[in-house]
Amino acid sequence: MPTAFPEWLILSSFVSGVLAQTGQPTWQGTGAGTFQIVGNSGVSAQQLFLGTKNKVYIVDKVENNPLRVNGHAAWGSEYDLNDNTVRAMDVVTNTFCAGGALLGDGTWINVGGNQEVTYGGLSVNDTSQDLYKDGDGRFAVRCNWVDDKKNYMKTTRWYPTLETLEDGSVIIIGGNLFVSSTDNNNPTYEYWPRRGEGVEITLNFLQTTLPANLYPLTWLLPSGNLFLTTNWATEIFDYKNNVEHAGPPMPHAVRTYPGSAAKSAAQSMAEGDDFTVVVNVPASASCVRITPDVTNTFEEDDDLPDGRVMGNFILLPNGKIFLVNGVNQGVAGYGNDSWAVGHSYADSPLLQPLMYDPDAPLGSRFSVDGLSASTVPRLYHSSATLLPDGSVFVSGSNPNPDVTTTEKWSTEWRVERFYPAYYSEHRPEYSGLPAKLGYGGPYFNLTLASSELGPDPASSLGNTQVVLMRFGFSTHAIVSSDS
Repeated sequence: MPTAFPEWLILSSFVSGVLAQTGQPTWQGTGAGTFQIVGNSGVSAQQLFLGTKNKVYIVDKVENNPLRVNGHAAWGSEYDLNDNTVRAMDVVTNTFCAGGALLGDGTWINVGGNQEVTYGGLSVNDTSQDLYKDGDGRFAVRCNWVDDKKNYMKTTRWYPTLETLEDGSVIIIGGNLFVSSTDNNNPTYEYWPRRGEGVEITLNFLQTTLPANLYPLTWLLPSGNLFLTTNWATEIFDYKNNVEHAGPPMPHAVRTYPGSAAKSAAQSMAEGDDFTVVVNVPASASCVRITPDVTNTFEEDDDLPDGRVMGNFILLPNGKIFLVNGVNQGVAGYGNDSWAVGHSYADSPLLQPLMYDPDAPLGSRFSVDGLSASTVPRLYHSSATLLPDGSVFVSGSNPNPDVTTTEKWSTEWRVERFYPAYYSEHRPEYSGLPAKLGYGGPYFNLTLASSELGPDPASSLGNTQVVLMRFGFSTHAIVSSDS
């Protein structure tokens, strides 16, 4: 990889389902450790993911975005990374707080959401109010922009978690029927593509973790089991045999929505808040980590410099983890409550990103060294993802029921790219990369010129590592299935 990190050789696994080499830097950046405002997302980035090598797809809730499509406001867009242009996409049902993932063949799915709404997020009572021409999205399974009712689930899911499994299929977990209460709890899971008759299966874990069991944080483990946490609880779930094993309690704070801690696939690490306090209460700065296949005990990690809710952890190819977005006070969500900041349940956005080094000594893992602050506040409904050239795409923020430009924390469409320290460095070029790669597949050999290994090729080769990146699906401070 770059000369600054000569031991790294980077490959990128694109979500088209086909592996491809990471290219050289593709954009004229503003320098290592800096943010650059590069474009406009067209719709606010509540959800986003890398769909092809050069395209980021952005999904919003139904609202009055200025971008239009087929005679109504758009709540989906395609962002071209080559020229920073945007194209409206016609999402036909309400994707408000849906879940998403990428299947092993590159197909992306977007699941669930909310009922059809009109201006201000109000429910549609008659067709004359249907200003946005949206449909009920609570049952929807949208595949590569195709929203076909024959694919719909038998139960509604709002705030569901999706995790890609080792065979390339996706497990769909939880998500309430409408609001977070016993009557509306949906303590089940199912699969896509459907297995058998597509019947949902009860997950006891979600029956005992109300009221904070939305978007359960989920990791696919090397063992093939899943590690889940929601509210104060954790478990290891053997989904192949439908067996649940209770894990240790989550220390210090509720990490799931609306506490909305950052989630890393490298280890369970988080900062969060007690969801019963809002706006004027500082977020927790605590961080914990665990290796569930090895131990049943959480390990205390370094505290954050400042408490943070709604931050995004982005895995980088050099093994470090970039933390961006979020706030110091409050929780995720919005409403018309008297104590809200406008509509926002959070305040005091954190513009300073952090870098986490899991291999650094305890006490020095979080750092701001060489990192410039962003100029764009990112609160509720902001997202981020790694890009194939090694930069980070950041967009979104709208803690409001509809588009607004008059609140303290208004709707945000600006797109930023963040350039890590390695960004402008040369990346090795090689041959022998297979077209596809699966769990447990055959080994393969890569060939590269000795000139790519510096003045002492033999020594450099012994320190070279191959890194495969999967970019995942970003929403609500979670990047699902990134690795």
